[in-house]
Amino acid sequence: MDVKPGRLWVVATPIGNLDDLSPRAAEVLRTVATVAAEDTRHSTPLLARVGSRARTLALHEHNEREQAERIVALLREGQDVALVADAGTPLVSDPGFRLVRAAREAGIEVSPVPGPCAAIAALSVAGLPSDRFVFEGFLPAKSAARRERLQALAAETRTLIFHESSHRIADMLDDCVAVFGGARAAVVARELTKLFETVLSAPLGELAARVHADANQQRGEFVVLVGGADGADADVRLAEGRRVFALLRDELPPARAAKLAAAITGAPRKALYGEG
Repeated sequence: MDVKPGRLWVVATPIGNLDDLSPRAAEVLRTVATVAAEDTRHSTPLLARVGSRARTLALHEHNEREQAERIVALLREGQDVALVADAGTPLVSDPGFRLVRAAREAGIEVSPVPGPCAAIAALSVAGLPSDRFVFEGFLPAKSAARRERLQALAAETRTLIFHESSHRIADMLDDCVAVFGGARAAVVARELTKLFETVLSAPLGELAARVHADANQQRGEFVVLVGGADGADADVRLAEGRRVFALLRDELPPARAAKLAAAITGAPRKALYGEG
């Protein structure tokens, strides 16, 4: 007799306050046979809280490819499996993409159990335009690479959303000021839903200064939101970028000329390279 495959549940878990776990999420975690968790030590207390007896498997960035095969095999045997991150919605700056893709390619049903997401929670209280936004996750750890990535976003008109860690938040804000300018509207949301939650809203220059001056504002987990470039300003940047690119490409390879023109003017490099 053919065995009906199980279902992969992608379950959002609290980003801080455990009361944010939905009743549906708790029920799924209680009834599945296996929970694939980013860090089983972190997830075990949550499973105990909801009375789950599911076995746990570690699934993280270093073993996801191998574990995806193992979990798909369990699903094919008829087991239901829940995928959880340490906090929030899986796959949003967390592992899980390879598993979900493998399950779908194997014909396994994949169902979301929606819930907390730090990026969306921050956006909902930021007071920045929320009709159009770009989620960039974590920026590169090194300042030079970070500024290069920010430079590529300098003319972006949509609200920008980043995750950042406590040991890089001050430097990351400094780089944002250097690339976007100190007057750009921004928000730093820290420790959302937790005891020491703070949401600071100010021009980038003021935010950077405040975080540098207050050690408490350098602790915890962060979502940084930056207002998009003014549409007219973006057009000006692009026009200036094209002018500089045209001058540089007579002396340099197009890719190098586009990179330098973008760094000088803040215009998007890809738009300039297309001019070549």
